[in-house]
Amino acid sequence: MHDEPIDPFHGDPADPTAGLEDPEGDAYGELSTQERADLLADLAELEVYQVLLSPKGIRGLVVDCEDCREPHYFDWDLLRGNLRHLLDSGRPRVHEPAYDPDPDHYVTWEYARGYADAVDDMVED
Repeated sequence: MHDEPIDPFHGDPADPTAGLEDPEGDAYGELSTQERADLLADLAELEVYQVLLSPKGIRGLVVDCEDCREPHYFDWDLLRGNLRHLLDSGRPRVHEPAYDPDPDHYVTWEYARGYADAVDDMVED
């Protein structure tokens, strides 16, 4: 089983993107130690959010995209795969939001964090 979508053209000599160059060149370098630590923390938080919010009908997180100024809805597995890809390659993926999502089934990262904090506070009391 793969954590990320499979490239349908992997190894295909007729890959339509084979001749395309990266328009930004190699703008992405190695991740810093802090960036790697932040990504690992995000992955750990994502696991907690999924465990807490999935039973409530939440399918993932919504992120406001700075590039296109549109909300992007990511289900748990897709977001996890994107974070792991960034961790492994140092490069973000091309936009790949969920198909035809129902916004009522997605929350922001901040909402998920606040919900997890509230549950944690209740457990302590």
